[in-house]
Amino acid sequence: MKFLLNMNLPRTLVRLLSSAGHECRHAGDIGLSRSSDMMIIEEARARGEVIITHDLDYGHLLAFSGETTPSVIIFRLRNTHPNNLFAQIIGAWPKIEKPLLEGAIVVLEDAGIRIRELPITRQEDRRP
Repeated sequence: MKFLLNMNLPRTLVRLLSSAGHECRHAGDIGLSRSSDMMIIEEARARGEVIITHDLDYGHLLAFSGETTPSVIIFRLRNTHPNNLFAQIIGAWPKIEKPLLEGAIVVLEDAGIRIRELPITRQEDRRP
Protein backbone atom coordinates (compact mmCIF):
# COMPACT_ATOMS: atom_id res chain seq x y z
CA MET A 1 0.00 0.00 0.00
CA LYS A 2 1.12 3.59 -0.54
CA PHE A 3 1.13 6.05 2.35
CA LEU A 4 1.54 9.81 2.74
CA LEU A 5 2.47 10.81 6.28
CA ASN A 6 1.31 14.15 7.56
CA MET A 7 3.79 16.61 9.08
CA ASN A 8 2.75 15.68 12.62
CA LEU A 9 4.26 12.19 12.29
CA PRO A 10 7.93 11.24 12.66
CA ARG A 11 9.97 10.45 9.57
CA THR A 12 11.11 7.28 11.31
CA LEU A 13 7.66 5.86 10.57
CA VAL A 14 8.39 6.24 6.83
CA ARG A 15 11.42 3.98 7.21
CA LEU A 16 9.50 1.44 9.28
CA LEU A 17 6.60 1.22 6.81
CA SER A 18 8.99 1.07 3.86
CA SER A 19 10.86 -1.81 5.50
CA ALA A 20 7.53 -3.67 5.67
CA GLY A 21 7.11 -3.31 1.90
CA HIS A 22 4.92 -0.20 1.69
CA GLU A 23 5.61 2.83 -0.47
CA CYS A 24 5.75 5.75 1.88
CA ARG A 25 6.40 9.50 1.70
CA HIS A 26 6.48 12.22 4.35
CA ALA A 27 4.83 15.57 3.57
CA GLY A 28 7.93 17.41 4.75
CA ASP A 29 10.15 15.55 2.29
CA ILE A 30 8.09 16.42 -0.77
CA GLY A 31 7.59 20.17 -0.28
CA LEU A 32 4.24 19.98 1.51
CA SER A 33 5.38 21.03 4.98
CA ARG A 34 3.27 24.21 4.94
CA SER A 35 0.44 22.92 2.76
CA SER A 36 -3.20 23.01 3.74
CA ASP A 37 -5.02 19.82 4.68
CA MET A 38 -6.91 20.02 1.38
CA MET A 39 -3.64 20.16 -0.57
CA ILE A 40 -2.43 17.06 1.28
CA ILE A 41 -5.73 15.33 0.48
CA GLU A 42 -5.44 16.21 -3.21
CA GLU A 43 -1.82 14.99 -3.35
CA ALA A 44 -2.75 11.68 -1.73
CA ARG A 45 -5.79 11.26 -3.99
CA ALA A 46 -3.73 11.96 -7.13
CA ARG A 47 -1.12 9.34 -6.17
CA GLY A 48 -3.44 6.72 -4.69
CA GLU A 49 -2.01 7.10 -1.19
CA VAL A 50 -3.52 6.64 2.25
CA ILE A 51 -2.93 9.60 4.57
CA ILE A 52 -1.59 8.81 8.03
CA THR A 53 -2.00 11.54 10.66
CA HIS A 54 -2.83 12.56 14.22
CA ASP A 55 -5.04 15.38 12.87
CA LEU A 56 -8.78 14.88 13.26
CA ASP A 57 -9.45 17.51 10.60
CA TYR A 58 -8.77 14.97 7.85
CA GLY A 59 -11.64 12.81 9.04
CA HIS A 60 -13.95 15.80 9.08
CA LEU A 61 -12.88 16.97 5.63
CA LEU A 62 -13.30 13.53 4.09
CA ALA A 63 -16.42 12.45 5.97
CA PHE A 64 -18.92 14.37 3.89
CA SER A 65 -16.87 15.12 0.79
CA GLY A 66 -18.77 12.53 -1.22
CA GLU A 67 -15.42 11.02 -2.25
CA THR A 68 -14.19 7.50 -1.61
CA THR A 69 -10.52 8.54 -1.64
CA PRO A 70 -8.13 9.09 -0.12
CA SER A 71 -8.45 6.81 2.85
CA VAL A 72 -6.98 8.06 6.11
CA ILE A 73 -5.54 6.48 9.24
CA ILE A 74 -5.88 8.72 12.29
CA PHE A 75 -3.87 7.91 15.40
CA ARG A 76 -5.49 8.66 18.76
CA LEU A 77 -2.91 6.97 20.97
CA ARG A 78 -1.16 7.97 24.18
CA ASN A 79 2.11 6.34 23.13
CA THR A 80 3.20 8.11 19.93
CA HIS A 81 6.65 6.56 19.64
CA PRO A 82 7.27 5.56 16.00
CA ASN A 83 7.73 1.90 16.93
CA ASN A 84 4.33 1.88 18.65
CA LEU A 85 2.63 3.64 15.71
CA PHE A 86 4.13 1.05 13.37
CA ALA A 87 3.08 -1.82 15.66
CA GLN A 88 -0.47 -0.47 15.79
CA ILE A 89 -0.76 -0.40 11.99
CA ILE A 90 0.77 -3.86 11.58
CA GLY A 91 -1.38 -5.31 14.36
CA ALA A 92 -4.54 -3.85 12.85
CA TRP A 93 -3.59 -4.71 9.26
CA PRO A 94 -5.88 -7.76 8.87
CA LYS A 95 -8.86 -5.58 9.83
CA ILE A 96 -7.95 -2.36 8.03
CA GLU A 97 -6.32 -3.35 4.73
CA LYS A 98 -9.54 -4.00 2.80
CA PRO A 99 -11.39 -0.91 4.08
CA LEU A 100 -8.38 1.28 3.27
CA LEU A 101 -8.27 -0.10 -0.28
CA GLU A 102 -12.01 0.57 -0.71
CA GLY A 103 -12.04 4.01 0.96
CA ALA A 104 -12.31 4.50 4.70
CA ILE A 105 -11.49 6.58 7.72
CA VAL A 106 -9.66 4.34 10.19
CA VAL A 107 -9.08 5.55 13.73
CA LEU A 108 -6.51 3.62 15.76
CA GLU A 109 -7.14 4.27 19.46
CA ASP A 110 -5.86 2.79 22.70
CA ALA A 111 -9.32 1.25 23.17
CA GLY A 112 -9.48 -0.30 19.69
CA ILE A 113 -10.19 0.42 16.04
CA ARG A 114 -12.99 2.42 14.44
CA ILE A 115 -13.65 2.12 10.70
CA ARG A 116 -16.02 4.30 8.67
CA GLU A 117 -16.46 3.57 4.98
CA LEU A 118 -16.28 6.47 2.55
CA PRO A 119 -18.30 8.27 1.45
CA ILE A 120 -20.25 8.94 4.60
CA THR A 121 -23.73 10.14 3.80
CA ARG A 122 -25.73 12.60 5.87
CA GLN A 123 -28.29 9.86 6.51
CA GLU A 124 -25.62 7.63 8.12
CA ASP A 125 -24.66 10.45 10.44
CA ARG A 126 -28.16 10.92 11.88
CA ARG A 127 -28.60 9.91 15.47
CA PRO A 128 -31.85 8.29 16.69
